[in-house]
Amino acid sequence: MSHAEEDHEGTRRDFLYFATAGAGAVTAGAAIWPLVDQMNPSADVLAASVKRVDVSAIEPGTQITVLFLGKPVFIRRRTQEEIEAARAVSLDDLPDAIARNENLGEVPADDENRTLDEAGEWLVMQGVCTHLGCVPLGDAGDFGGWFCPCHGSHYDTAGRIRRGPAPTNLPVPVAEFVDETTILLG
Repeated sequence: MSHAEEDHEGTRRDFLYFATAGAGAVTAGAAIWPLVDQMNPSADVLAASVKRVDVSAIEPGTQITVLFLGKPVFIRRRTQEEIEAARAVSLDDLPDAIARNENLGEVPADDENRTLDEAGEWLVMQGVCTHLGCVPLGDAGDFGGWFCPCHGSHYDTAGRIRRGPAPTNLPVPVAEFVDETTILLG
């Protein structure tokens, strides 16, 4: 055999290089995997990332507050008067013209883009003032919605900021009706 033909066949030394490199790669992967895997959320965090809420007992004009992911969430069943008041507001009158609805993305802050249903009866929002994280009071303020007494932010019946230092509307979390009386958060 010529010297050129020997180079293409491979030698025992070539095999040992490849076998050693392969074993090293498997060992490195086995050592790194636990470090990567520990960054996944724990079972209790995964269990808390979704919550079912029974809303069958909520009467029109009332709301409940549930704790979801460590934050209060307001679930309000609005009256026809509250819906009409919210839908009568012009976007030009709003300091924040973005709906802040995680279900829809970046859309205008029309009342229809902030409610959970087409009729506008159900409103689901994080109950944390967007100024400094206080919890606003319901059925209060100059616009009939929520009022944050800490710094004077006023929200309307759709949870949109109308006056005060809060920079944005109350955010709407990911939520949907799974049946007529149950809302799934997350």
